[in-house]
Amino acid sequence: MSVGHDGPVMNPHLLEPVAAAGAPAGSARAAAVVVHGRDQDPEYMLAVLDRVAVDDVAYLLPRAAGRTWYPGRFTEPEARNQPALDHALAAIEAAVAATGFGLDRTVLVGFSQGACLVTELLLRAPRRFAGAALLTGGFFGPPGYRPGPGGSLEGTPVLLASSRHDAWVPLDRVDETMVVLRDRGAVVDRRVYDDREHRVNDDAVAATRELLTSVR
Repeated sequence: MSVGHDGPVMNPHLLEPVAAAGAPAGSARAAAVVVHGRDQDPEYMLAVLDRVAVDDVAYLLPRAAGRTWYPGRFTEPEARNQPALDHALAAIEAAVAATGFGLDRTVLVGFSQGACLVTELLLRAPRRFAGAALLTGGFFGPPGYRPGPGGSLEGTPVLLASSRHDAWVPLDRVDETMVVLRDRGAVVDRRVYDDREHRVNDDAVAATRELLTSVR
């Protein structure tokens, strides 16, 4: 919940059911919080996880109210996406807490809007996670904006994968995101594709699988 000019504002994303998949938490090797994109739902990312095919991880998939986490583009001024942006980040934090795993055994995975949100979470509250897969996304802010220094990701391995032709995520923002994450102490694996379709391709699936299986 946040406070607006007219009083408390309920976080609609926290009212949505969180999907679960993979291994039960009691027998899982690690956990992953998996965040879908605009006009999607957890079922879209469940299909991606079927392709990733790592079964000994407990997956939690938060659901956006109205199938959209925030209204504008992530390259617009932040005010355009508030309070939805803060609500979305709170929903992801709630899912991280709900896994019951330490951050050293928790991986963040996001596609499109979800990847932008995971990036923002890493930058707003830098901590050492087991890993993060940013599948077509970057940090929030208009062209020319660069997040200031602050905090450390302490060697968190980050997959940053996108297409040079993507209509939603400019490649220069992907490259800027790589620099900012490295400045915060992340170990970034940047992969750029020639896809014309906004999707999670087979190489990104394989790299996500490698990230998940590396958690011990």
